Amino acid sequence: MRYAIVESGGKQYRAVEGEAIEVDRLPAEPGKQIDIERILLMADGEEVLIGTPTVSGIQVKATVLDHLRGSKVIHFKYSPKKRIRVKGGHRQQYTRLMVDFIGKPGEARKKVEPKTEEPTVKKAKAEPKVKEARAKAKVEKPARGPKEAPKKAAGKAPAKKEKTPAPSSPKKKSSAKPAVKTPVKKSTTPASSPKGKKSAK
Repeated sequence: MRYAIVESGGKQYRAVEGEAIEVDRLPAEPGKQIDIERILLMADGEEVLIGTPTVSGIQVKATVLDHLRGSKVIHFKYSPKKRIRVKGGHRQQYTRLMVDFIGKPGEARKKVEPKTEEPTVKKAKAEPKVKEARAKAKVEKPARGPKEAPKKAAGKAPAKKEKTPAPSSPKKKSSAKPAVKTPVKKSTTPASSPKGKKSAK
């Protein structure tokens, strides 16, 4: 696999033959073929050419596919105490390029075709075989009859133990009579004489 590190719009990109890259918008119409001038590195297997700062005698040709815009980037300036609220957005414009050729000028090389997704084709071919195998498996399986009830074991089945309710003990009636409160009589004796006074005889 041959690839190169190229510079466009002050940014560096890895360009691979037969693959597309997105660079900053270029003044070229879709379908036009362009040459990328600044090539910083070119690698072909184990052979690597490093530029000082660019590699001389190497060309990178690409075809403009279309122009597009990137995702929106929002910036917001906020100052809470000064009542400053500034909101803005930006969408960068890009150009999609298909890398056609990397090498020396006049070098005869086969044009590398873009990679195609083969797994979808393989899956489509494998489906009929799977269906045939499933159909054969259905034919080979023996037909099942109606479900038979499980055979009971010989002999009498053990009788279920019935729970007998426990005899409830009768409540004993207490023969004791309820206690009667007796009223307390207040004493009517005269109050004792104060200290220091002698009783008259």
